[in-house]
Amino acid sequence: MKLGIVGLPNVGKSTLFNSLTKAGAESANYPFCTIDPNVGIVMVPDERLKLLGDMYQSKKVTPAVIEFVDIAGLVKGASKGEGLGNQFLSNIREVDAIVHVVRCFEDGNVVHVDGNINPLRDIETINLELVFSDIEILERRIAKTTKVARMDKTAAKELDLLERIKAHLEDGKLAKSFETEDEDELAWIASYNLLTYKPVIFAANVAEDDLANDGADNAGVQSVREFAAENDSEVFVICAQIEQEIAELDDEEKTMFLEDLGLKESGLEKLIKASYSLLGLISYLTAGEDETRAWTIKVGTKAPQAAGKIHTDFERGFIKAEVVNYKDLLEHGSLSAAREKGLVGMEGKEYVVKDGDVILFRFNV
Repeated sequence: MKLGIVGLPNVGKSTLFNSLTKAGAESANYPFCTIDPNVGIVMVPDERLKLLGDMYQSKKVTPAVIEFVDIAGLVKGASKGEGLGNQFLSNIREVDAIVHVVRCFEDGNVVHVDGNINPLRDIETINLELVFSDIEILERRIAKTTKVARMDKTAAKELDLLERIKAHLEDGKLAKSFETEDEDELAWIASYNLLTYKPVIFAANVAEDDLANDGADNAGVQSVREFAAENDSEVFVICAQIEQEIAELDDEEKTMFLEDLGLKESGLEKLIKASYSLLGLISYLTAGEDETRAWTIKVGTKAPQAAGKIHTDFERGFIKAEVVNYKDLLEHGSLSAAREKGLVGMEGKEYVVKDGDVILFRFNV
């Protein structure tokens, strides 16, 4: 999974990126200190993996990973060359979802590019720049498609779609609110990699005092939540500064620190939950002496396609899948013990994989 982090300058974007990835991206109190896009790989915390790895005494434990791309703060007019943001928008066209960091805290020592705190205005500023960037992409595609549309019915149909999406964006709407008419249109719009077509997770960045009650008393957070609900987006509340402190601690210290703050989970864990929920993702597990590993798949994936995540040969030669829930496996201590209790299912091609399934694939190529 790949997530792109966007936001205005000085909203806590790079501080959040640093804490999530421990990559040490420069973070300073002035606009455009992020010149190059920063990329960091983060392991998805998963207690199930550690427990299974210990049980099997695995030589290697491999978690699922998320790639974060942090780009320079966008400002009004970025799509027309203002600031530095627009030249980096291409770096997030390939991401699965966008994490939009919104400032919901007052701090006289940290300047705001627009002079005061207004989360909805900030969201609108960023959205408009993403819209303008998408219009630019569509205009190039329209120019290319127009040349062949006179002689080709399929191209003519696509051209009609392109012009309708462009008009939709020019009305200030996002591509994800555009309604397609058939499967062809759905496939085309997905292929354009439009930024405003991507799912969005809002990171409401608050002061430490607002963290324990999840921003319930913060008017800015409430306005972000309302906006997100209207736009099928997820929201999580974070204090980027606290996250940076958490990132420096070991696991035991981290647990104690979170407890002292009255928190059950870190911002990274909140973000992972939000992104898995938004993108409809789950993890199944494979376990053994050599390696215990998590594999990320879409909800509704059937066994052969899940096997294909490991290797295309597994999907091509799929015969059966031996499936056990990780809790049952841990409780009984081994696959054979779970099998004796009738807890291991032999599943065929129509089996829909569930979160937390531990699977042994049988295949023949």
